[in-house]
Amino acid sequence: MTTLLRLLLIPALLTMSLAACDRGGPAERTGRSLDRAGERVRDTVDPPRGPVERLGRSVDRAVN
Repeated sequence: MTTLLRLLLIPALLTMSLAACDRGGPAERTGRSLDRAGERVRDTVDPPRGPVERLGRSVDRAVN
């Protein structure tokens, strides 16, 4: 019984801890905003040179 309880309790606690990390605080939101501003400046100063580079930058934004 104790082993079964451990097998059920440990994954539940890990799942809850990961769910708690999903929400960002004000510093994380500010950092994301600064990252987006930097990307916009980069696109203005050095625009993508073709469809492949444009696609690569959009994939980078989606992944990050």
